[in-house]
Amino acid sequence: MKRYTTVEEYFLDQDKGRELVLTLRNILQESELEETLKWSTPCYTLKNKNVIGIVCFKNHIALWFFNGVFLEDKTRILRNAQEGKTKGLRQWVFNFTDILDVSLIKEYINEAIENQKQGKEIKPEKNKLVTISPEIKAAFEIESEFEKAFNNLTPSKQKDYIEHIDRAKRQTTKESRLAKIIPMIKRGEGLHDKYKK
Repeated sequence: MKRYTTVEEYFLDQDKGRELVLTLRNILQESELEETLKWSTPCYTLKNKNVIGIVCFKNHIALWFFNGVFLEDKTRILRNAQEGKTKGLRQWVFNFTDILDVSLIKEYINEAIENQKQGKEIKPEKNKLVTISPEIKAAFEIESEFEKAFNNLTPSKQKDYIEHIDRAKRQTTKESRLAKIIPMIKRGEGLHDKYKK
């Protein structure tokens, strides 16, 4: 996916369905939402909370309603992006040849804004329970300082390290990986921190 640095750059780069996407943009700009760029795509927010996004694909354009699960969807136009995985996000797909029902689109946008004002949103589930690998548990018994450092990490960093060890098929690889990560954990680093800089 191409990386964009501004919303303007994103819209200027859309050749297919340009008129359609610009019409959708104008409708969103008329609302009280603020236009911004997130994940290299236009995103429309209310008090820094994501409400709607526009995404251009090869054969269609989609409006993403971040908490679309709460929309009444009286016309049954919305779809779940990934059944079984996506909890709140719903999308409205437009083909390049579609004739837009502007008043209906505005109804959905206004309802999404009202839902956001009412605080209707699905919060990501936080799984705080982490199953610790036998290799890491064994290292805890040898070195209590290592155990303290590991427990001070966020659950997501702990999970990254556990998966890193568990993915190794051979015991020698697990031991080698453990030897490399112990100093990182003692410094309070995450497994992937070096890639975030």
